[in-house]
Amino acid sequence: MIPVPTRAAGLDRLAAFTPRMGRAYAARRNYDHGAGRHADVSGLSPYLRRRLVTEAETVEAAVAAHGPHGAEKFVQEVIWRGYFKGWLERRPSVWRAYVDGLASDLADLSHNPALSQRLVAAETGQTGLACFDAWSKELIETGYLHNHARMWFASIWIFTLELPWRLGADFFLRHLLDGDPASNTLGWRWVAGLHTRGKAYQAETWNIAKYTNHRFAPDRADLAAAIVPLDGSEPDGLPEVSPLRPVSPVRHGVPTAILLTEEEGSLEAFDIASIDVVATAALSASHLRSARPVSNLVTAFERGALSDIAARVDLSAEPMHAGAPRQLADWAKNAGARQIAMGYVPQGPLCDWMSEALPALTDAGIELVEWRRRYDEQIWHYATAGFFKVKKKIPLILQELQAELLV
Repeated sequence: MIPVPTRAAGLDRLAAFTPRMGRAYAARRNYDHGAGRHADVSGLSPYLRRRLVTEAETVEAAVAAHGPHGAEKFVQEVIWRGYFKGWLERRPSVWRAYVDGLASDLADLSHNPALSQRLVAAETGQTGLACFDAWSKELIETGYLHNHARMWFASIWIFTLELPWRLGADFFLRHLLDGDPASNTLGWRWVAGLHTRGKAYQAETWNIAKYTNHRFAPDRADLAAAIVPLDGSEPDGLPEVSPLRPVSPVRHGVPTAILLTEEEGSLEAFDIASIDVVATAALSASHLRSARPVSNLVTAFERGALSDIAARVDLSAEPMHAGAPRQLADWAKNAGARQIAMGYVPQGPLCDWMSEALPALTDAGIELVEWRRRYDEQIWHYATAGFFKVKKKIPLILQELQAELLV
């Protein structure tokens, strides 16, 4: 069943799963029971991805119900999402390397028919490997895969089927309702051995059998017996850590155009009522995820989420399709706006589009201002090394969140 793209539906799901965020989650979270039967995980990821439900209020619910120790594993998994986002935010060269590398991989398909055929077989679930084919079809039909299945799938894609990892990451990003540029890109890099250098993830038959309750038990001969991490096969090396991109504060008393995007689904957390709003637009941008077709499930969820955001902030938003970046300046100028205010846009396709739009905005004398959550800044501050650094700071992060009312 495809989730309903509203905050109300997300909060209902949050409330329903909160009793299972403690020991039950820690014990059962790795089991993949198959499409429509993922009862041991929250199913909140499409809502968290768009902040229809926020990470902070999800962590608060878990801790309130189970205590910091009882909810430890669930809280870690939620904060891991923020860590990955911060890791990529502070290393924009890694996103750029992915974008450029994917363009090269896609260009190779045009003169490599054998690779194209193998890619089609993988994406349509016709490889002959039962578990992989089932996961591929589940992804296309539901827009979701269990996290453990994502790891197995990526490992088989890279090391057994020997397909380019970026084409796999692109396949996921085009179909996942919770598709996030940071989690998706870095997750695939981690499996491949590019994120933690020299360490790759190997899909093994015993592991698949155990955590699918023997729905699948591939023969050992079906999977790569030994894997070699892709370490050293990319030009980016050890990426330089950058400071966080500064954001301009919202100016009051200035004619403002509000831009709604799926990057910030809870704009009511910010003081919009005090702003002189002259226009509002809901920007559909899911198609920017890839040069290839993006799933209708993804675009429909985005469309529903944008409508829900507009309704909750009580703004009449005109639809806008992210086409030529110049259109953003034209829209704001025609509305008489001197600034565009929006939720912060992290590294990813929409950030690239916004960067292309900036010169025209500057020429028109229109400033781009963003609301960035304190939650992000708290976690991203520690995203300079491995997750262990963030993990040690979780008690402090929780204290800060409680003190700041989860903004």
